[in-house]
Parts: sequence; C-alpha cells; structure tokens
Amino acid sequence: MDILLVASAFNSLTQRVFAELGDRGHTVRVELALGDEALREAVRRTAPDLVVAPMLKTAIPADIWSSHVCLIVHPGPLGDRGPSSLDWAVHTGATDWGVTVLQAAREMDGGDVWATVPCQMPAVAKSDLYRNEIADAALEAVLLAVERFASGTYVPQPQDTPDTEAVACVRPYFDQSLRRVDWTSDPTETVVRKLRGADSQPGVLDELLEEEWYLHGGHAEDSLRGRPGELIATRYGAVCRATVDGAVWIPELRPRRKEGGPATFKLPAVLALGDRLPALPEIAAPWELPDGRRTWSDIRYREAGAVGFLSFAFAGGAMSTEQCGRLLTAYRSACSRPTSVLVLGGSRDFFSNGIHLNVIEAADDPARESWENINAMDDLVEALLTTTDRLLVSALAGNAAAGGAMLALAADEVWCRSGAVLNPHYRLMGLYGSEYWTYTLPRRVGDEEAQRLTRRALPVTAARAHEIGLVDVVVDSTPQDFGAVVADRAARLASAPATRRRIGEKKAARERDEAVAPLSTYRERELAEMHSTFFDPGAPYHALRAAFVRKTKPTSTPRHLKEGTSRVRTSGGA
Repeated sequence: MDILLVASAFNSLTQRVFAELGDRGHTVRVELALGDEALREAVRRTAPDLVVAPMLKTAIPADIWSSHVCLIVHPGPLGDRGPSSLDWAVHTGATDWGVTVLQAAREMDGGDVWATVPCQMPAVAKSDLYRNEIADAALEAVLLAVERFASGTYVPQPQDTPDTEAVACVRPYFDQSLRRVDWTSDPTETVVRKLRGADSQPGVLDELLEEEWYLHGGHAEDSLRGRPGELIATRYGAVCRATVDGAVWIPELRPRRKEGGPATFKLPAVLALGDRLPALPEIAAPWELPDGRRTWSDIRYREAGAVGFLSFAFAGGAMSTEQCGRLLTAYRSACSRPTSVLVLGGSRDFFSNGIHLNVIEAADDPARESWENINAMDDLVEALLTTTDRLLVSALAGNAAAGGAMLALAADEVWCRSGAVLNPHYRLMGLYGSEYWTYTLPRRVGDEEAQRLTRRALPVTAARAHEIGLVDVVVDSTPQDFGAVVADRAARLASAPATRRRIGEKKAARERDEAVAPLSTYRERELAEMHSTFFDPGAPYHALRAAFVRKTKPTSTPRHLKEGTSRVRTSGGA
C-alpha cells in the first residue's frame, strides 16, 4: 500500500513505524504537521491508500479524515483519552498500560478502534517507556491495524458501546501544577516519580539557587543526606539534592525561557549552573554497585565469570568530551580484567547518539568544543578497534545514531534488540562524520550499501540491519529482558570452543588491515573533513546544530522524508 505518515516530529516512534512499514514492502512517505494547508497538499500529492499518525499533537482537518481513513496512535489503553496519557500513567504508578490505534473523528480520541495492544510499565523514565514498551506496543498495534485495513473486510470497533464507555476515562492536560515538587514534604519515591514523568519533556519547573529551572531526570540516592531541597553533592555533571528522607540525583537542567528571549535547552546540571553552583563535594560512584545499593552513575562495570559488562547510559544518548574521556578510562580498566568477552552498552534504552550537540552549543567556542568532542569519540573507537586480547560485543538495547552507531561497529559483534532503530549517518547535521566509519561501515555492509545508508539518511530497523550485515544478532526480547538475554548469550560465547581461536586471530587480522591502510589514515581523512566544517562559520552544521538543540520547528518537511521509502523485504533476518 501507499501510506502517508503524518507526525508532529520525525521522532523515535515515527522513525520506527516508517522503517518497519517500509521493510514490509509498503511505500511510505512522511509529512510533518506544519499546518493544515501543507497537509492537504501532501494528501493531494501522494493520494495515499491510508494515513497513519504515529505521533501527532494537532488534529487532522475534517476534510481529510472524512475522505481518507486516518489512523491515530494513542499511547493509552482502550477508553483512555486526553493529551497527556503517558504522563498520567507514570504519575499514578500504573504497572499495566497499552496503546490504541483509532480512526480520526470529530471527537478527539473518540473514533473507531482498529487495534489495541497491552504493555507493561516498569518503573523507569517516561521517555524510556515511550521508546521501548510503548513503542513495541504501538508498532504491534499499527501493523495489526494496517493489516486489518488492507484486508478490506475488517470493521473497526465503535467506542460508543457499553463496554467501552464503562472504561472510558478522559484526562486533562498534565500541567506543571501537577508536576511540582514540594521539597519540604515529598518523600524520595514521590520526587523520583515526578522527575521521571517529565525527564525528557517538559521537565519539572522548580526554583533552584533563586532562579527558575526545569529539572530533567531523577535517580534515588540512599546514603547522602541534607536539608530538604538543598544541593549536597555533584557527580559527573549531575547534582544531588536532598529530600525529606534521602536524596535524588538530577543529571540535567534547563533554564526557564525568559519572555522575548531565545529558546533554552538541556545541559548537564553542573554545566548549566556554572558559577551559581556553590562549592560542593564531587562524590565518585563505586566502580561496581553492591546488591541493593541505590545511587546514580552513568558508567558501571560488573563481571560474571569470563564476561565483563561495561554499561553506560548517557542522557539522550549524547556523549560529551568529558563523558567520552571517562568511558575510555573505564574501558581501559575493564580491559585490565581477566575476561575473554567484554560487553558494551546499557541494559535498556539508547546505546549512543554520538557527540553532545547541546554541550557544544553552550560552549564559548563551539567549533573548538566540536573538535575536542569528535577527537574524544575517535580515541574511544580507536581503543576498541585495537583491542586484540578479548572479544568485544556491542549490545544495543535501544536506538543508536551517527557516531554512536559507528561506535557500536568497532566491536567484534553487534547484538541489537529487535525494537531498536539505527541511523548510521551524519548528513542531516551537515557533517561528513568520523569515528572511523569509512573503515568499519564498508567492512560490514560493502561500499555500495555504506554509501546508500549515509546518503539517504533514513532509519534502519534491527531486522534490516541484520540483513545487510550492519548487526550480527537480533535479540527478540522485551526491553526488560534484554539484559538477561545478553548476559546468557555472552556467557555461552565466552565458553564456546571457537572463542579462544577467534581471540588468537584478532591480532593478525588487525596487522593485515593495518598493512593495507593504517587506522591513522582513516582518522586523518575523516577529521580533515570535520575540521573544515567545524571551523567554517558559514557551514550549515552550525545552524543545523542550533536548530536541533533548541527544537526549532522546521518550515517544511525535509525532501528525503517526502520522497520516503519503498522496499520489498529480502529473505533472511533474525
């Protein structure tokens, strides 16, 4: 079928629906919801068989939904209605939730139901839920709805039945009055839940050091104490704030936008506060957390027999110069351990999205910070590529993009959860790219496919990535089970008879590749391109970066999304 996706942004869920429908042979195009007339023109131009809205903050015009079947993805179970479904679910501590695909109608969220799929709600941040459990359920519901529509025989379920009306619940917009933290009375669990419910957007509006800030992200701390509301420590860019019965770590802050002022953006909390921050102790996290300990760190390590697990979880998947340096130090330490397999990556959500554009944008000299950041990423990737005394596994629990996707390719094997989406390209930020991609990407997928991936700049599903050789294993698991499945698979890899032989062959293979073209050659060529971009004030990268970090609304749908994708799925997969 010819399907038009309508979305307020080409976000993670829209990307996944786009790529998965394309994998199944549908012709899929995207139109961003930038006004009713632009949407009408897109419908006239594409004449779609079906319109699907994976993430839409505005209503589809009545003349469109009355003449075309338009399916709306609502992140709530059957009967749930309102603009803040997932916010309410986190706020109320729901453990079971769902996603419903319904037909656009005059009453918001009141149209006929084409599919509804349940999902679990673990106690994690809202954005993590959205990219994982909610996204899994949404995709299943969309695929089912599309299949039912294509059959031409399915009759969607009206919502005016007694059973549906009995569970109907219309919830209002979840505003800041409901998010507000009362530091004099809210216990740690309540504070953490409020912070997690707004971790990515919109943040929790609060007063800190006599200024207004949005707090982003929250993690419980079980040992530090202080006067409720006061800042008591820092760690790796985050601040620790006391509660009535403990404390919480807050990784990021965003200043409230001043009237008439420019849009603000998130930064590591310590960087955001700058000179306002009083002298506080910097308290390092333990390398390995004891069982039952509750604290926060963005890098952790543990061992299980011959397998080491170096996990990292950076907010938004972005990696600053400082974070790359700490991860490199941790990696070298992990390589000093007597293991034969080292697994890299967190147990859920983002793997990495490459350099930290927000930190770069905030720097006194963004060009210089860009240069330092890309070199720090390259140092990390080089360390992986030159490790020859153990097998390295990149475990992608969630999405990876740009330099983060290339970081994954530096390992011997790439294992990817079935729900992850990869964006192995840099073009949309006006960059050539580095992280040794000109060595690792063609080596895996061939020169022709490498050029196609980087030029088309479209998302790739885990299944498609496996088909073309971008990843080695697709792990078909729930987000919650991914870590355990990877641990079991890694243990079997460490004990496999062929593993010792593979390790023994790595040094010779690296020497052969080095003789053909030294790693330094790839790095120098890539960085020459990056340097010319970073230090050219007129390069598109600078305006694209500024628009990205400030979430500037585009004026039109990018051409590569309008053109979309049409691909018949090849045989193979996981």
